[in-house]
Amino acid sequence: MRWIAHQAASAIAPIAEAADTLAGIVPGAARRQRSSLRHTAHRPWLVPARPWVMAQSWCDLLFAHWPVPVDDIRAHVPPELELDLYEGEAWISVTPFEVRGTRPRGVLPPPLLSRFPELNVRTYVTLADRPAIWFFSLDAASALAVEAARLLYRLPYFRARMDINAAGGAAIEYRSERTDSRGGQAAFRGGYRPRGGHRHAAPGSLEAWLVERYRLYTVDDGQVYAGDIHHRPWTIQDAEAEIERNTMTAPLGIELAGDPLLHYAARQDVVFWPLVRIEAA
Repeated sequence: MRWIAHQAASAIAPIAEAADTLAGIVPGAARRQRSSLRHTAHRPWLVPARPWVMAQSWCDLLFAHWPVPVDDIRAHVPPELELDLYEGEAWISVTPFEVRGTRPRGVLPPPLLSRFPELNVRTYVTLADRPAIWFFSLDAASALAVEAARLLYRLPYFRARMDINAAGGAAIEYRSERTDSRGGQAAFRGGYRPRGGHRHAAPGSLEAWLVERYRLYTVDDGQVYAGDIHHRPWTIQDAEAEIERNTMTAPLGIELAGDPLLHYAARQDVVFWPLVRIEAA
């Protein structure tokens, strides 16, 4: 069955690439997403040789990062994965943003379905010298996106009632309240805005360690899978935020104490590859 699927994908790939070339002619998200593949020198490893299958643009992101005791994280990450630590510390990041331009390879973003708020809670793991992200939860306002991601990427996506107001110049107001019975109650409410100039994170810095990640891992019944992504280097700014409510880690029993390290990114254009099975060493 896997051989048949591989052969079918190989046969379809040239058609999808030709269609996506045409889609990329049109100004907008598809063109920006495709053009990200011209910028690869910053990656920690080569872009996968197999065809990518999906693209998105992430807009008005807040990265809110907290250091967390290692033992608190270890209890919630499968033993197949090693925690990735920065100078001995584990971190959790809460990232509210808006998804735009969602599309399968070869087509333009469908109206209405391609844009929705999303909020992720993540930590940092590594396997076989490939650092990656481990998602504790991903909340989205699109029921279609939630179910598709659960099916195709085996990720803990949950439906949520969400609202983002990013009126020009003012703080971005963001609200999310989980409505999905498959996950514990979790909510976020607050406002944030960029502060200061644009920059790329310096190699080796905590900023780079937190944001420059090009893989996710997920584990299903003890089997590790990897999902690769690609984008340009993050263009970030410092940020200020007034977080009125944040219970996104309450289902984990983890309290995020103190002021977070904050970054803002106006936009990132991303392409995704399908999950691949990682064989045990």
